[in-house]
Amino acid sequence: MKTVAFQTLGCKVNQTETAALQELFARAGYQTVAFAACADVYVINTCTVTHLSDRKSRQLIRRARRSNPKGLIVVTGCLAQVAPAEVLRLPEVDLVIGTHARERLPELVLDAKKNRANLVVPLDKKSGFEKLPVSQGGERTRAFLKVQEGCQQFCSYCIVPYARGPLCSMPPAEAVTEAELLAAQGYKELVLTGINLGSYGLDLPGQTALLGDLLKELARVEGITRIRLSSIEPTEITPHLVELLLSCRKICRHLHIPLQSGNDEILRRMNRRYNASEFLYLVRWLRSEIPGLALTTDVMAGFPGETEENFAHTLELVRLCGFSRLHIFKYSPRRGTPAAGFPDQVPPAVKEERSKRLRELGDRLAVTFQAGFIGKRVEVLFEEQSGHGRLAGLTEHYLRVTAKVPEISLGKLAEVHVLGLQREGLYGETVGA
Repeated sequence: MKTVAFQTLGCKVNQTETAALQELFARAGYQTVAFAACADVYVINTCTVTHLSDRKSRQLIRRARRSNPKGLIVVTGCLAQVAPAEVLRLPEVDLVIGTHARERLPELVLDAKKNRANLVVPLDKKSGFEKLPVSQGGERTRAFLKVQEGCQQFCSYCIVPYARGPLCSMPPAEAVTEAELLAAQGYKELVLTGINLGSYGLDLPGQTALLGDLLKELARVEGITRIRLSSIEPTEITPHLVELLLSCRKICRHLHIPLQSGNDEILRRMNRRYNASEFLYLVRWLRSEIPGLALTTDVMAGFPGETEENFAHTLELVRLCGFSRLHIFKYSPRRGTPAAGFPDQVPPAVKEERSKRLRELGDRLAVTFQAGFIGKRVEVLFEEQSGHGRLAGLTEHYLRVTAKVPEISLGKLAEVHVLGLQREGLYGETVGA
């Protein structure tokens, strides 16, 4: 049997796409093997958000060639889209294909065995939502459903709009069908992903099927007990969405809302469409409307021109918002973005020091948020083994809980009485065990 190995860099969207590509190859008769194995085909789904991502992609390409000097190497994803000629110049690479038009990839691989090829379609030639299968491997727990592609935010530091192109949404009926298929496979939680998820539906005829409407349709799918939003911009949170969070128990009380900076001048230079006081108002409004809401965020350290005073504003706003988890990024100049040419680039050592301070604050906030659940009962979707007789999983608030579960298998929901904190999250005992 032919074999294929996959490696993914970057966000949940990339991971979702890799799972779909894996399904395509399975249908074509390929068996998936570990990336370190000697495979017939290697597929590397790249990210280009930072220079580190680019470097990791090149390292993976070289590693694949060492694993099998005769294997065929495919590079896809964001790096392939924005720099296809550069990628194809790498002697190890046989086929380059970008962020769309990958429906025929197993067939294209056969052609590439004869001739190395750059099959990246320019973004202005992009036609419709990419028709990739929805398939998830492993235990039947959480499934990721990509419903949106593209971004038109054009933040000054971000290469993604140039790698993903204009807005494009999966039609609601197709999204519901995919959700029904996932439910039939046994999945309980559906995670909606997209490059700019809050803009879902803006490109569809009539603009009537927006994100809130899609959520209502997906909530009707039997078998799906949780729906989680992967990320949503602060400017895209509407009263309608908040009403849905309150009225529909299937939608998780957890929102990931990117902050990036807590300083107005830095936000302006980033081309973010809000200021610090507006963001704080949004958080306080959400917490007043949705008690117990978990909020996670992205924060960037060392954007060009960021002074110590600017950074102090970020620390203070993060503290006031009381996030349950921080995703921290050090600014990395991306060729082709406005910010790469900004003056006053912050030295690497300063970025590292500020990242460390953010991590320390994030750890304290996480402990505070988690401690609020001690003594309470929470519903946990168990996803993995965690020692003898113990399973671990996530609550709707995206908190990891470990418990001794004598009669419950992976992929099942159970009520847990939280007893305390541990290094990897919360621990407790199942109710009635």
